Amino acid sequence: MARHKEFDKAKVLSKAMEFFWYRGYEGTSLQELLKHLGIAKQSMYDTYGNKHDLFLASLKHYADQKITFLNDALERYDSPKKSIKAVFYDLVKFLIDEERKKGCFMINTAVELAPHDQEISRLVETNMEHEVSAFYQALIRAQKEGELSERHDDLMALARFLNQARYSLFIASKSTSNPVVLNDIVKITLSVLD
Repeated sequence: MARHKEFDKAKVLSKAMEFFWYRGYEGTSLQELLKHLGIAKQSMYDTYGNKHDLFLASLKHYADQKITFLNDALERYDSPKKSIKAVFYDLVKFLIDEERKKGCFMINTAVELAPHDQEISRLVETNMEHEVSAFYQALIRAQKEGELSERHDDLMALARFLNQARYSLFIASKSTSNPVVLNDIVKITLSVLD
């Protein structure tokens, strides 16, 4: 009886995520993916299912990491408003790094697959709801701390705006790597908090 090769499932999932992130779903052939992961086709099927299942698992893995990172970042400082601002300015630093030109895996996937893949569309929407919720919680804290003006009476709308503005930076970074341009966008975006 043939013995199956053991491999680190979490490590393989992270490698698959990176590969799909750079190449997209359609741009990734199964042969290239298996070679990159260093596993056999049957091992992939036995562990993750087909290519689509592995892609979905990779995207979920990314979404989990991303929301954990965002929640931590929004609680970094005692001042919620300062934390929100840091999220945006840190994103600019991230986006001008040549190693990070791949953008956001979730946005890339939303553009490539969400319009015609309901499962992916639901995952993208759920991810967005979690991110909006993270901003909303930070805004509630900011309001309690007296960091927001009284004109902010719809914190959920503001949370949705901030999340979409953050996504727009990923798009903007595809057309420019000039930090001045990106920082100008952030400065105007964050002026809504004043």
